[in-house]
Amino acid sequence: MNKKELAALRRPFVKELFRKNKFNLVMTVLASLCAAASNLVISWTLKGISDLISGDTEIRFRTLLLVAGGGAMLMLAAWALDRTFLSRFRAKAMRQYRKYAFDRLLGKGIQAFSGENSARYLSALSNDANTIEQDYVRLLQNTIEVGITFVGALGLMLWYSPLLTLIAIGFSLLPILVSIVLGNRAAVAEKDVSNKKERYTGMLKDVLSGFAVIKSFKAEKNISSLHDESNNSVADAAKMRDKIRLDVNYASGLAGGILQFGVFFVAGALSLSGKGGITAGTAIVFVQLLNYVLAPIQVFPTFYAGKKSAYGLIDKLAEALSKNIPDEGEHIAPRLTEGIKINDLAFAYEEDRPVLEDVDMDLRAGGCYALVGGSGSGKSTLLNLLMASSRDYRGEILYDGKELKEISAGSLYDLVSIIQQNVFVFNSTIRENITMFSEFPQDEIDRAVRLSGLSRLIEEKGEGYLCGENGSGLSGGERQRISIARALLRKTPVLFVDEATASLDAETSFEVLDAILKLDGYTRIIVTHDLDENILRRCTGLFALKNGDVSEQGSFDELMEQKGYFYSLFTVSQG
Repeated sequence: MNKKELAALRRPFVKELFRKNKFNLVMTVLASLCAAASNLVISWTLKGISDLISGDTEIRFRTLLLVAGGGAMLMLAAWALDRTFLSRFRAKAMRQYRKYAFDRLLGKGIQAFSGENSARYLSALSNDANTIEQDYVRLLQNTIEVGITFVGALGLMLWYSPLLTLIAIGFSLLPILVSIVLGNRAAVAEKDVSNKKERYTGMLKDVLSGFAVIKSFKAEKNISSLHDESNNSVADAAKMRDKIRLDVNYASGLAGGILQFGVFFVAGALSLSGKGGITAGTAIVFVQLLNYVLAPIQVFPTFYAGKKSAYGLIDKLAEALSKNIPDEGEHIAPRLTEGIKINDLAFAYEEDRPVLEDVDMDLRAGGCYALVGGSGSGKSTLLNLLMASSRDYRGEILYDGKELKEISAGSLYDLVSIIQQNVFVFNSTIRENITMFSEFPQDEIDRAVRLSGLSRLIEEKGEGYLCGENGSGLSGGERQRISIARALLRKTPVLFVDEATASLDAETSFEVLDAILKLDGYTRIIVTHDLDENILRRCTGLFALKNGDVSEQGSFDELMEQKGYFYSLFTVSQG
């Protein structure tokens, strides 16, 4: 992706920092104006006092005292404005940025994370957002104040001595060159730190998710080594970034020192020679004003590097969020009257490595169908394709004769719901986990609870029971029943069940599948490894998948009579 395309993706993210936040920014700029004016008044007063002592001015001491008091009042005004509006500007900027990024994240496709690294987004909304705040948003107001003071100081210097000012500008070329060169290096280093932190976050996520496996295999030492490797990688990248930041600061300071002493010695020489109208007060005030001229040379490189770093992090997030966005399509009604038909379906995650080949299925509305087969046979992939996880398939997927690629994602999600093996339960009440924090009539909630088999749990613990982090206060079967209740409450006519009982014991597995089979009026497609005869006999049809193709299809009795692939699967499962 070229720079122009990245800039277009970045623009709306940067705008969020300032959307409906301009008044707060303007007031901080006003504070900067007051602070700059106060600093310049102090410099003018310093010159007046110096010239008064040396007898080079007729300004009275009382006048200087009144002007100095005015400068103090300006500084108090700057403090009051900053205290009221500066923190408000920064907080609102980051709140809007995170909200916009999170809302864009929620706008991605339902299966977006099947091929993406979720740690990227964890890092973007935590570590990277903090970096953007510290290195860009927080430095913005300070840079504005320094810039305003710089303009005022340069104006006074030109007023006092154009010659000395031109000399100062000549000395300033070196610090400007330093800021440009080292600013680019700092941006690259900051992005490298972000990438390393993203991988570290992903590693932590994997370790916490698989903690039980690590303990059971006594793999603590190996995992600790992996952690140390990733942790060291982050530390080394941060160390290099900090070294470059120090290079920026010290190089800017050295260049600024050359500027300050160079101008001071030239001013002294002109004052001693009596040329250029340079008084002792002028020489002294030039040193004072040079502090304000030097400030941008020190602050601007830091801000420039911070801005480039922030833009690099925003670009990375914006590019990721621009992918896997559901395509627009035709809106369809949330009902299925004929069924789902699959014709010559083929799909591959990688070229020349097909997962599905020439799949044909006829799933009539209101029926219950089971997809069975060995691991890697393509069952879950097929179900994901029916949920529009990808449009890069060959063949046809037809909902009541309408090709899936032509259906909008929003209307598809009104038509279908899915119950998966890994049910996420929020650390909230049972009721809120069923309703997903939306409002529903009580009779509809009661119906979903009854049909999903949650009545006993509600009677024992109540709707207000807190489920714990990721449902730690519930059993596996209870979590699955909550997932079923969610789907029933949405009243979508099509229900997909993807290995929902894989982690449950035999009795609980039967109870969950039995609850699903009792849902009359729904079109149900169940991917299951559990070949329970009492369940399979009640299905409208069975599809046995092998190597990405439908090897056999028919009723339970029909497939058993064939004594083919399904017969072998079933026989082995009973052993």
